Amino acid sequence: MSQHNLKQRFRGYYPVVIDVETAGFDPNQNALLEIAATVTEMDEDGFLHPGETIQFNIEPFEGSTLEPAALEFNGIDPTNPLRGAVSEKEALTEIFKLVRKRQKHYDCQRAVMVAHNSAFDMSFVNAAIKRANIKRVPFHPFVSFDTTSLAGLTLGQTVLVKACQAAGIEFDNKQAHSALYDTEKTAELFCYMVNQWKQLGGWPLNNTDSETE
Repeated sequence: MSQHNLKQRFRGYYPVVIDVETAGFDPNQNALLEIAATVTEMDEDGFLHPGETIQFNIEPFEGSTLEPAALEFNGIDPTNPLRGAVSEKEALTEIFKLVRKRQKHYDCQRAVMVAHNSAFDMSFVNAAIKRANIKRVPFHPFVSFDTTSLAGLTLGQTVLVKACQAAGIEFDNKQAHSALYDTEKTAELFCYMVNQWKQLGGWPLNNTDSETE
């Protein structure tokens, strides 16, 4: 039952929460430094929950620009040998393996990226996909679910920490701005909003009138 519920819930899309940490704002010039992904699961009652999370530290691509202000903001030292950084291709390949596995489990036709300010994260992921020359990509190339907009609608907040607080989700500012922590918190927030809409009676839709027309 749960597989079919998730397939129907988002029009055949399987939601995967993504967060990236970068060395600037230009996906074609500034390095992708961290990426994390949290898959989602649906229980037998149709409620959405965060599933497994995987995270990678990324080696800056050759010729990339590292903006000092961005590194100061996220606290990442790309030259630290203890980071255990991998290439963009290795990180994306492993993430895509997990996404395809869960997407297939729920019989969804495609994955959709969920992120806070999703246009930013998607631009960096798509640029990395192009650089790595990855042909089989589970994500839709331009459709995304933006938790910034969803939180503005449902909670009256657009900043991640404030949206989490409004939803009663614990948030530690000291751990923020790491891809792992922000992804997990964004996943909690996304699931909260989806489930809240269900509890308020917004889902499943009442299609009685349209079915009789």
